[in-house]
Amino acid sequence: MIRILVLVAFTFFLGCEDKQSKSKNATPKTTKSINKPSKEIDSSEIELPEFPFLTDENAMEFFLEYEKNNPENKVRITTRFGNIDILLYDKIKFHRANFIYLTKRGYFDGTQFYRVIDNFIIQAGNTDDPKIKRKRGDIGHYLLPPDTKRGFKHHRGIVSMPSSEIENAYKLASPFEFFIVQNKNGAYHLDGDYTIFGEVISGMDVVDEIAAQKTDDGDWPLRNVYITKVEIIN
Repeated sequence: MIRILVLVAFTFFLGCEDKQSKSKNATPKTTKSINKPSKEIDSSEIELPEFPFLTDENAMEFFLEYEKNNPENKVRITTRFGNIDILLYDKIKFHRANFIYLTKRGYFDGTQFYRVIDNFIIQAGNTDDPKIKRKRGDIGHYLLPPDTKRGFKHHRGIVSMPSSEIENAYKLASPFEFFIVQNKNGAYHLDGDYTIFGEVISGMDVVDEIAAQKTDDGDWPLRNVYITKVEIIN
């Protein structure tokens, strides 16, 4: 009787172990069959991912192609205060393409104007929401090349981004963030250090209202200013 119980238990253990090993080693199905000889794969048959994980090594090559096939240059930022329409400069190719790419991937939806300084700038594209941080992590970890010598100035309404030529670039520069100059006298001391890639063409009254919000000591609005969505417009 004892031998029978031991045999049953051993058989059950083997069955469980087999199921576990199959689960751990599960792999996606492929077109290759064990009953057919393998053949050399034509590189033209390989389907590249639509959204590759972007790094410093592949981002520029990706955006070089992306900007050719995605020529849109106007976006609308929607907030509870109203809309801000932005024209992205075609001359600043990588930054325009990056902003369009992030817009089409829905990155900005749910982010915030997290740094607000009246009579200076309002800065957006970041958040303390873990979901947005995960979305950011899925897109990639990369910097954009600085493009600061086109003659653009930080006038009121200019849209700009920290540039990777700044010391400790990964700490200060981010392709996921941007700021809008709100000061009526401009912010010309920023010229040469930050990449200007667009301008507000409608909604500066909304920018002014956001800039007027009360903030904490870290310039974060006491009442969060969310970006409901960013979308392409004609």
